[in-house]
Amino acid sequence: FSLKELHGIFPWLVESIFGSLDGIIIGWNLRCLQGRTNPNEYSVALDFLDPSGPMMKLVYKLQAEEYRYDFPVSYLPGPVKASIQEQVLPECSLYHNKVQFPSSGGLGLNLALNPFEYYMFYFAISLITQKNSPVTHHVSPSNSAYFILVDTYLKCFLPTEGSVLPPPSSNLGGAIPSPTPRSPAVPFSSYGMHHTSLLKRHIAHQPSVNADPASQEIWRSETLLQIFVEMWLHHYSLEMYQKMQSPHVKLEVLHYRLSISSKHHGSPAQSSYQALHAYQESFKPTEEHVLVVRLLVKHLHAFSNSLKPEPLSPSAHSHTASPLEEFKRVVIPRFVQEKLYIFLQHCFGHWPLDASFRAVLEMWLSYLQPWRYAPEKPPQSTEPLPRSVSEKWAAFIQENLLMYTKLFVGFLNRALRTDLVSPKNALMVFRVAKVFAQPNLAEMILKGEQLFLEPELVIPHRQHRFFMSPTLGGSFLSSRSPAVTDASFKVKSHVYSLEGQDFQYKQMFGAEVRNLVLKLAQLICQAQQTAKSISDHSAETMATQSFFSWFRFTPSEMNGSYTGNDLDEIGQDSIKKTDEYLEKALEYLCQIFKLSEAQLTQMMMKCGTAQDENGKKQLPDCIASENGLILTPLGRYQIINGLRRFEVQYQGDTELQPIRSYENAALVRLLFRLSSVLNERFADQMEVLCSREDFVGRLCRYHLTNPQLVQKIRYSPVVRDRMSQNWGPRISLRFLASYRTLISLLMIYFLASWFYIGPVGCTFIILIGYFLYAVIMTFFFEGWKPHEH
Repeated sequence: FSLKELHGIFPWLVESIFGSLDGIIIGWNLRCLQGRTNPNEYSVALDFLDPSGPMMKLVYKLQAEEYRYDFPVSYLPGPVKASIQEQVLPECSLYHNKVQFPSSGGLGLNLALNPFEYYMFYFAISLITQKNSPVTHHVSPSNSAYFILVDTYLKCFLPTEGSVLPPPSSNLGGAIPSPTPRSPAVPFSSYGMHHTSLLKRHIAHQPSVNADPASQEIWRSETLLQIFVEMWLHHYSLEMYQKMQSPHVKLEVLHYRLSISSKHHGSPAQSSYQALHAYQESFKPTEEHVLVVRLLVKHLHAFSNSLKPEPLSPSAHSHTASPLEEFKRVVIPRFVQEKLYIFLQHCFGHWPLDASFRAVLEMWLSYLQPWRYAPEKPPQSTEPLPRSVSEKWAAFIQENLLMYTKLFVGFLNRALRTDLVSPKNALMVFRVAKVFAQPNLAEMILKGEQLFLEPELVIPHRQHRFFMSPTLGGSFLSSRSPAVTDASFKVKSHVYSLEGQDFQYKQMFGAEVRNLVLKLAQLICQAQQTAKSISDHSAETMATQSFFSWFRFTPSEMNGSYTGNDLDEIGQDSIKKTDEYLEKALEYLCQIFKLSEAQLTQMMMKCGTAQDENGKKQLPDCIASENGLILTPLGRYQIINGLRRFEVQYQGDTELQPIRSYENAALVRLLFRLSSVLNERFADQMEVLCSREDFVGRLCRYHLTNPQLVQKIRYSPVVRDRMSQNWGPRISLRFLASYRTLISLLMIYFLASWFYIGPVGCTFIILIGYFLYAVIMTFFFEGWKPHEH
């Protein structure tokens, strides 16, 4: 094919691979393509889309000719789309000199992208747009072709060792200057300080054919990272967007809009309304989306940590540092920190309170621990002690203070609303506590808070956004210890750039957060006791069950009480894991916040973890009043979270209970009518027999129901005294309607037929056997009544 023909089919080819932007065309469905299920298609796709594969060779070939391709602005992330539609240029240099007016008769704005940008835009955005792909089998996101390609592109264009490989072409086609508008340029007002491209001084004015290889490699690296960050992380609400803007820029944009309101079709109010709708469009990241972002975070830590040690002479550094090394210095604070923080805040506030939050949690913890991806190996030690966090990471912790403190408070608020008896929820609390309990980490976070709370002497008023990005010479890996005022300045700049000058900082080690930690510790104790009670109940139930218990009904079946829990279906192993996770989490929280033994003892007493005299779990926290028991706020919390409960039992006439699933409805009604007739006809005779004090009276009392002998229990948190009703002695035949009873009788008749015993004889034997059993039970257990249940 000629270059012109390749230029024509390139957009169609990209769309055929990654799918259409509206999600109608699925394309190759890389997110669901796995080597386990489709090995041939999987290997072909990876080879074709490899950085040195045919597709990238086509990209470089077209890029050498400076072709441009239109990408609709309407499919960009909401904040970017809304700002461009309002003619406010985003900060990211990725969009500079690329916005085009549509040709005559065209609709919407477009970005004029070079082939590499166009390809990567489609690749990155396919993670967001292709959400409803048909899946016929279970898909593991980390094993999909898309996930593997993301990892491959990151390793190729952001290498931790060596430099970026040159394009697989004899002609390094590359560093394309900013595209020249093909239609009248659009006047834009930037909504922030212009972040000039890191290598503008290297490549801005160089021709594409003779581009410097070093500049070329960084151009691709920077472009790839910007596209990934913009497509995957640049999503937030209107309130967050407005908070990120500095006041002088807001005023500048307002004057600009007023000056152009009469020059463009549509009123400013209409434009603002459209922007508001775009900002507030719902954004619900998937678990796969979060896993890919975590992969990006982990690789960026490894990429940044591969920075070569600084030369002793600053002048030598300025002359010898390569563009790639300079890029490593600022890759996290300049390109990732702000958008990732907002992305995490969105997830912490909107993600469902279930176990799927584990993906978000691990992504957050990966960002908090850059030392895990450092090239140096930890010293070998026979002692299983946790590795202490080195002091060289203090600058990183201080310049990411909100990532540690505010998001930790957000996690506390989530944990207080979850059921910690669940092993998966307990594991998440354990993971966070274990990470923050690493030696020296809490001390460095506390030091960062102290630096932020120092008197504000060096921050100029309303100039915080200027300091959002460090200079090229600064690095969180620098071994030089900055002055206290300089460190305080950086911490304040970080906090104010993300939250604004009016932000009210909540100290992680302050009294308010400490109270939240104590509440969480109390909740952990309660969850431990609940898990223990469930475990004891399950063990007791399994021990008392036998083969013959299947042939009779138990009290819980007839009185309607519920004593189980969701963990009954999980098993003893999971309950044991829950207890281990919670015990270790409580230990770590005590280490982090220096909780004393006295505080823990007092907390345990408040939890009410002591058992009552019967060995059962206590009732919810109540206050006795003249009207009965009244739930306290703690008692309501205990019931809502399943920590305690009242034993719910049927309190009315046992003969009038709702028909159960194990009963035959027709037989229940028929036997009830028969029992009613017998009770009405022989009521006086049964009363006389039961009132006798001899053996006959005891035997009759054993067979005939007498609800007055039922042990009183605490039924309700409100009603203290209940009017007891004496139903008198009566016959109850409802037990014959139970399927278990019927099947048991059929099995007995079937076994009797093997011994040539007929139905009449078998019935006589059953009655004789039951009579003998009743006589024995009458002598020893008069109080036990089979028909009371």
